[in-house]
Amino acid sequence: MKNKITLLLFALVGSVFSQEKTNKKDSEYRFTVVKNIDATPVQNQNMTSTCWSFSSLSFFESEMLRMGKGKDLNLSEMYVVRQVYSLKADNYVRMHGKTNFGEGGGFPDAVLVLKNSGMVPEEVYTGKKDISAPHNHKMLETTLKNILQPASLDETQKIDFSFIHNSISAVCDEYLGKVPEKFEYKGKSYTPKSYAEATGLNPDDYVFLTSFSHHPFYSAFVLEIPDNWNWQTTYNLPLNEFKEVMENAINTGYSFAWGADVSEKGFMRADGLAIIPEKPFSQMSDDERKNLSVQPQKQLQITQELRQKAFDNYETQDDHGMHMVGMVKDQNGTLYYVVKNSWGKDSNQCDGYFYASESYVLFKTTSIMLHKKAIPSSIAKKLGIAQ
Repeated sequence: MKNKITLLLFALVGSVFSQEKTNKKDSEYRFTVVKNIDATPVQNQNMTSTCWSFSSLSFFESEMLRMGKGKDLNLSEMYVVRQVYSLKADNYVRMHGKTNFGEGGGFPDAVLVLKNSGMVPEEVYTGKKDISAPHNHKMLETTLKNILQPASLDETQKIDFSFIHNSISAVCDEYLGKVPEKFEYKGKSYTPKSYAEATGLNPDDYVFLTSFSHHPFYSAFVLEIPDNWNWQTTYNLPLNEFKEVMENAINTGYSFAWGADVSEKGFMRADGLAIIPEKPFSQMSDDERKNLSVQPQKQLQITQELRQKAFDNYETQDDHGMHMVGMVKDQNGTLYYVVKNSWGKDSNQCDGYFYASESYVLFKTTSIMLHKKAIPSSIAKKLGIAQ
């Protein structure tokens, strides 16, 4: 009996240690898993600014996993990008060039495509002529902007809208490939819309949340970021309830797409870590700065005022879209979110993931996208969201 108990203890200890993670070799950070959400393999956006599509579709894939839609999932990011290029170009012309046009975008763009155009699998539409080449839209974007240039030159001149629209579509088809009207996938015939229906994803289930004090809480407003070209409204929550929503989502098995600023000194890409230390960087010694990614740090307490000031001063901008797929705690009990990135598995020692402290998330988040059922019912009621 004693031997059996000993073996059981060893098994339990081994189980605990098997869940322990760190951010890189020789780091003293020790992360214990609080909650993991199923996710598909890390992808690489390469030399494009299409993180918004990669993170949105990674989120949709996790939603499909949650709904039991199979495990071999890989939606086409470039299908979404292709559709949105045309939509943004039309909008740019109609706004006389007084709005944003470029590779960047937001989570609402992916929902818009899902709702109006459908989805396709990656193997049906890669968005590349050479399947072995990395994504690179430099020439594509330059060409598209040249086509659109007349729309911003003189508001008194006439514009041939149809010509510009068709030219944009032709160039996108040339660089990214023509979108299939019908396709075969795993022995079945689909259109993009019928495939979207087969995924089980309902665009009306997904909402966008943020937390800023320059608009009333519990209301929806147009988030003032350049890539919100379609003026999508976002629900506004006080910071404490925004925090509650994010924790509740992960704890109840829902991932969420995360838009955030990644220009902070505490965002350490190669070290798999994003933190906001309590001690200001300006007051740190060289050794203290070197140890940030090696030794756990006490995190800054984030307030609504700090968050708002950073947004108002352009310190917090809508830099990057990512995907939250779990939570961990370090050996000091500090909470971190597990972030799935789209810079490839070789971008760091965490296979393309990284750990963002709760302070970093509360401070630097611009907005999130999640399933409305991931919101605590009491908060959803305040927002007027029917679950």
